[in-house]
Amino acid sequence: MHNNLASYIDHTQLKPNTTKEQIEKIVEEAKVHHFASVCVNPYWVPFCAEHLKNTDVKVCTVIGFPLGANSTQTKVFETRQAISDGATEVDMVINVGELKARNDGQVEKDIAAVVEEAKGKALTKVIIETSLLTEEEKIRACQLAKAAGADYVKTSTGFSGGGASVEDIKLMRETVGPEMGVKASGGVRDLASTESMIEAGATRIGASAGVDIIKGNAGSSDY
Repeated sequence: MHNNLASYIDHTQLKPNTTKEQIEKIVEEAKVHHFASVCVNPYWVPFCAEHLKNTDVKVCTVIGFPLGANSTQTKVFETRQAISDGATEVDMVINVGELKARNDGQVEKDIAAVVEEAKGKALTKVIIETSLLTEEEKIRACQLAKAAGADYVKTSTGFSGGGASVEDIKLMRETVGPEMGVKASGGVRDLASTESMIEAGATRIGASAGVDIIKGNAGSSDY
C-alpha cells in the first residue's frame, strides 16, 4: 500500500441531488483522514472553505461541469467566483465538441483563459472526458492542456458513461511527461484500482469512495 494514500485522494461529492448533510459528512471525513481535498460543486465552496480553514484539506470545485460546452467567459467567471469563495483547486471540462472538430486553437484558448484566471491562486485540472474520445483525441487534449499551462490533466467527470482506466492513465502520463499532474477520476472505488492508477502514473485520484479505499473496503460509488 502506498504511504499516505489519503494524500492522493480528492474526496468527491458532485451528484446533482447532494444535500448539505452529505457535504458536512465529506468535510468531516476529509479532516479525519487528511484527504488532499474535497471536490464539490461551486455552490458548496463557501461552506467547505469555512469548515476546512486551518486544516490541511484543500477545497476543489468544478468549472463548466459536466459538459464543458459553456462559453469561455462563463468558465472564467465561474473560476473567479470559486476562488473568491475559497476554492484553491479548479477542475474544468474542455470543449469536447471543438476538440473532436479539430478546432485545437479554440480548445487551448478556452483552457488557457481558466489557467490565467486561476494563476497564483488555484491549481487547474483539465478534464478531457476520456470516455468520449479516441486515442488520438486523448493525446491531443493532453497536449493542449499542457500547452495552455494547466497543472493537471484529468480523465473524467463521472457523468459521461465511463471513468478512469489504467490504459488511459498510462497514455496521459506518457503524453504530458513526468512533471505534470495526472488525475484518475470516475469509477475508482477500491484499494486495488486506486493503487493500479497510481502505478500507471496518476498523482491524484478523484473518488467518492475515499474512506472505503483507504480502509481497504469495496466501495460502491461511481463519481
